[in-house]
Amino acid sequence: MKISHYIFLGFVSVLILFSITTFVNFSLSNTVMENNDYFTRSTNLVRNSGRFQRNVLTMVNGLRGYLLTGEKSFVEAYDSANIENEIILKEMEGLITDSSQTKMLRQIKDLNDQWTEEYTDPLKQAKMFASVSRQHLDTFNKVYKDKFASGHERSIQTALQQQFKEFAASEYAMRETRKQELAASVTNTRSLSLLLTTTSIILGLSIITFVTLKISRRIRVMTDMANDIASGNYDVMVKDIGKDEMSDLGNALNHMSTELSRNITLLKRSNEELDQFAQIVSHDLKGPLRGISNVVSWIEEDHQQELTPQMSEYMELIKGRVDRAENLIEGLLSYAKADKETIEKEAVILNALVKEAVDNLPDTGDVHVEIGDLPTIYAEKLWLFQIFSNLISNAIKHNDKADPKVKVYFKEHEDHYEFFVEDNGNGIANHYHKRIFIIFQTLKDRDSFESTGVGLAIVKKIIDTKKQQINVVSSPGKGSVFSFTWSKEQ
Repeated sequence: MKISHYIFLGFVSVLILFSITTFVNFSLSNTVMENNDYFTRSTNLVRNSGRFQRNVLTMVNGLRGYLLTGEKSFVEAYDSANIENEIILKEMEGLITDSSQTKMLRQIKDLNDQWTEEYTDPLKQAKMFASVSRQHLDTFNKVYKDKFASGHERSIQTALQQQFKEFAASEYAMRETRKQELAASVTNTRSLSLLLTTTSIILGLSIITFVTLKISRRIRVMTDMANDIASGNYDVMVKDIGKDEMSDLGNALNHMSTELSRNITLLKRSNEELDQFAQIVSHDLKGPLRGISNVVSWIEEDHQQELTPQMSEYMELIKGRVDRAENLIEGLLSYAKADKETIEKEAVILNALVKEAVDNLPDTGDVHVEIGDLPTIYAEKLWLFQIFSNLISNAIKHNDKADPKVKVYFKEHEDHYEFFVEDNGNGIANHYHKRIFIIFQTLKDRDSFESTGVGLAIVKKIIDTKKQQINVVSSPGKGSVFSFTWSKEQ
């Protein structure tokens, strides 16, 4: 399975677990809201139940007061309480959701209706007409005696109170049950949420750990392989039997290593053949050149008197061409060897090295070479000698001023030195600045100026080998300033 599939499945699994956790918590919130609604209804039921019972007492007291005194204010209290009880019973019917409580409320309503229809209302009506005549008073006394003497009215009152007690007890019992159910639901939801969240975290960490280990170990192997390749070992291979993206990368690295090894082998073989070719060609060419030079010398020695001035000029021209050919061959060999030799680094006193380079140059003539206070650095002495020697020689060769001057100085930077070779010579046009570093390229005709065109090419090759920079600032008639960088090495 690919790594992307592991990551996708892990993400989906964690997302599903968190979705379940969210759904469970949402369900619990709905349950809590429903329970809150229930407790609100229950509170209203209990409150209305209390109001109903208080109104019943008000009706009893009002009826008794009216029966004893005949005051209409007692009748008004009775009627007001009776009307309010009818409203309360309707409200309670709308609040009840349990069938058993509905049945109990219906019994309460029946008992209340029986009490008012059979006892309270007839007594109230009889009392209202008792003052009209003696006959009505007798009727009232008879009704009063019939309604209360049997004690049935009292039993209805007792039954009504008992029904209210049972109703309240039932409501409180349902409250307690709902309370326990809610507490259990909260506890279960907390446990389930904690379990799901913990599982999600563990699953996520497990997937991250698995993918990290699966990737990091293999990346470390591939990094080691890349370092081996960078150090020159091109025969390393990554052994990866997986079938995921990292395996594809490993196979690509193995292919790259194989191709690099093959190409480097071919390149080394080509370089060795080129070196051998340069050595053979230089050896084979030097022999005939020396022969030509010797023949010319012999002719001059043996036939000096017979040579005309023009023939003597031709002989000198031949010798010049032979010397130039030998210089070209030596320059070619020097260029080929410039970055091939392994040179040990050492402490180099640059003032002494530059002075030695100047002393070894032929025909310095009246050229004034000013050497600044150069530092002592740790570097390849031979390479620095070749660089300064070729730059100073180039500055002298291309200077036709009456008082030729060359100045060598440096600037120190944080991580490297920058060296300058400045002259007051003829200068170089801007479009020639890159051309002068190409081998065998010269700015003047070789018949009028003796130059192999190798010196600056050797300098450029050494600078490139050291991964440094070389630059020239020059314009015709204003001299030139060659500068190159050299890293600070301990």
